[in-house]
Amino acid sequence: MDPGTAILMAALMILLNGGVLGLVQRDLPEDLRPSAVSWRIATLLHAGGCVLLALQTEASKVLVLPLANGLLLLGLAGYWRALRQFYGLDEYFGMLVPVLLGVIAIFWFVAVHESFPLRVAMVSLAWFWLLLGCIRTLYSTADRRGGSSRNVLAGMFAVAATFMMLRALYFLGVSDSPSGLLDQRNWLNVVTPMVVAVIPVIGTTTFLLMCSQRLTRRWESAASTDYLTGLANRRTVVAKGEALIAGAAASGADAALMVVDIDHFKQINDRHGHAVGDRAIQHVARQLAHSCSGFGSAGRLGGEEFIGLLANVEPAEALQIAEQLRKAIDESPLPLESKAEPVRLTVSIGVASRQSRDPDFAALLQRADQALYAAKAAGRNRVASAG
Repeated sequence: MDPGTAILMAALMILLNGGVLGLVQRDLPEDLRPSAVSWRIATLLHAGGCVLLALQTEASKVLVLPLANGLLLLGLAGYWRALRQFYGLDEYFGMLVPVLLGVIAIFWFVAVHESFPLRVAMVSLAWFWLLLGCIRTLYSTADRRGGSSRNVLAGMFAVAATFMMLRALYFLGVSDSPSGLLDQRNWLNVVTPMVVAVIPVIGTTTFLLMCSQRLTRRWESAASTDYLTGLANRRTVVAKGEALIAGAAASGADAALMVVDIDHFKQINDRHGHAVGDRAIQHVARQLAHSCSGFGSAGRLGGEEFIGLLANVEPAEALQIAEQLRKAIDESPLPLESKAEPVRLTVSIGVASRQSRDPDFAALLQRADQALYAAKAAGRNRVASAG
C-alpha cells in the first residue's frame, strides 16, 4: 500500500472514531463533556490534516503542507487541552507555541528554502513537544487514580514521541532523503501513517475508558460515602469497624469506638431551619474526621449520630481523644450567614475500648451506645466511658 492510500485510510479510521465519541459524549456527565468535545475536535483536525497530506500533489505545496501540518499539530494540541480539561487544569496557551513554530518551519522549508529532510525534522520535533506535554499532564496531576487506561494512553504517547524524535534525527542525518512524504521507497514514509493513525484511533478508545473509570469510581464513592458530610456511610463504617475489631482480636492490639451525638439537634433545626442543621452536621463531621486522623477513620451512622474508629489506642488515650473532640466543638460555635449570633454546638460522646469479653464489633458498639446514653443522662456535653 502506498503512503497516500495509507494516510487516507488512517483518516477514515480517525473519522469513525470521532463519530463514536460524538455519540457517546452526550451521555457523559456535564463536567466531562468539555474534555470530550475538545478530544473530538482534535480528532477531526487530525483527520483533516491526514486528508490534505494525502492530496498534497493536487494543489500547491506552499499552501497545502503548512495547512495540513498545522491541522495535525492543532489536533495534538487539542488532545493536550482535552487532558488538561479532564483533570480540571487551567487553560494553557503555551501549547500553541510548537504549533506555530512547526507551521512556520514547514512554510520556510517549502516556500523559501526547499528541504524535505529539514521540514520533516522540524515538524517531528513539534510533534515530540506536544506529545511530551500530553504525557506530562497525565502524570503531573494530583489525580493518580487513572488506572490502566491512563497508563496505556501515556504509553501510546511515549511510543509516538520516541518515533518522532528518531524520525527527526534520521532526517537530520540522512544524506539520500526521499523526495517527499508520499515517496514509498523510504520505509519511514510507510510507517509514519500508522503512527499518525494510532494516536486518535487507540487514543480515543483509551480516553473513553478513562471517562468510564472515573464514573465507576464516582459510583463506588457514592455507594460508600455519606452525601452530606463526605464521611463513610453507615454500611461502610460498620464494615471498617468489623475489620478493625477482628484484626485487633487476632493480634491482641488495642482498639476503641467513639459514638458522637449532637446535643439538642431538633432544637437547632426548629429554631434555625434545616439548612443550618445540615451545616451543623457538616461542622461536627469535620471536627470528628480531624480527631480521628492518624488513629483510624470516622463515619456517619445516621441523622446527628457519628462514630469514630480508633486503632491501636489504649483506653485512657481514647478518652483523651474524645474529650479533645468535645472541647473543640464546644469552643467553635457555628457561624451564621446573617449577623445573628453563632450557634453554639455541643456533643455527647460514648467511648468503649475493646475487651476480651467483646465477641465482635456489634457488642463493642452496643457498649459505646450505652456510654452515650449515660453521657446524655448526666447532662450532655460530656464524655462517658463504657464499663
